[in-house]
Amino acid sequence: MIQYIARRILLMIPTLFVISLISFAIIQLPPGDFLTSYVAQLRTQGESIDAAQIEALEEQYGLNQPIYVQYWKWISGILLRGDWGRSFEWGRPVGELIWDRIGLTMMISLLTILLSWAIAIPAGVYAATHQYSFADYLMSFISFFGLGTPSFLVALIALWVGLAVFGVNISGLYSERFINEPWSTAKVLDMLSRIWLPIVVLAIDNTASVIRTLRANLLDELSKPYVETARAKGVRETALIWKYPVRVALNPFFSTVGWTLAALVSGETLVSVVLSYQTSGPLLLRALTSQDMYLAGSFILLLSTLTVIGTLLSDILLAWVDPRIRLEG
Repeated sequence: MIQYIARRILLMIPTLFVISLISFAIIQLPPGDFLTSYVAQLRTQGESIDAAQIEALEEQYGLNQPIYVQYWKWISGILLRGDWGRSFEWGRPVGELIWDRIGLTMMISLLTILLSWAIAIPAGVYAATHQYSFADYLMSFISFFGLGTPSFLVALIALWVGLAVFGVNISGLYSERFINEPWSTAKVLDMLSRIWLPIVVLAIDNTASVIRTLRANLLDELSKPYVETARAKGVRETALIWKYPVRVALNPFFSTVGWTLAALVSGETLVSVVLSYQTSGPLLLRALTSQDMYLAGSFILLLSTLTVIGTLLSDILLAWVDPRIRLEG
């Protein structure tokens, strides 16, 4: 088991290096740079900027240097000094802008996974063990509805219902008086009273997917000979279902934790834009549209790194749950 985990960790090193290259290359793909967008914005507002100012800004931000030099300055700053660079648009260190938002995004994503599993695993097991019953058809209908409805549309509907029916504005992760306030007990309690909405909205799609996948996997396992043998030996049905076939049917969920995390983070972007949440999604979207390369690149690198870590955790969980993985490793 230790050798298995060590190999996975060693594989992370070249993976993260490639991710850093791709992250920096992605924000260089659109034509121009932050300064080009900034100058164009000034001109649309009727303001002008001379060539000397443009040249001075290029020198200040290092935009007149080759791309490999810019990449080395960025990645060496992160690795050697913990310096993520400076946001062009905000004029602040990137680290100050991203850590709170990344933490909130990860908390929402992890709570979404836990909620969806807590609902979907018992529902999927019941649907598989009561195939073609009314409950099975009902869960299938709910699953198809959840899979076919985009999360941002559910967020829009929830926002409209809150305003039209209850007269409550449910947008924002905090009340207005806490937006620019430092963290305190009152702010945390206020956030906890509002954070349930994005968790429920994001969990609808994920729960529907887990129910469908678990039901299909479990139906395959229930028809295998080891289940019939256990029944013939007098094993209680509840213990039989949960100890053997359910354990095997859960393997796909442990193996895709990293992918699920990435999907939730990307889905959280649109939901946060709709509901005006102070998470990483809206800030990343703004950084990409303005070509704020250090801020956008740092976000992409961090989220990708978290996905790699999630994949490592899923490998460890899979090896822990399934002895065949450990033996093959």
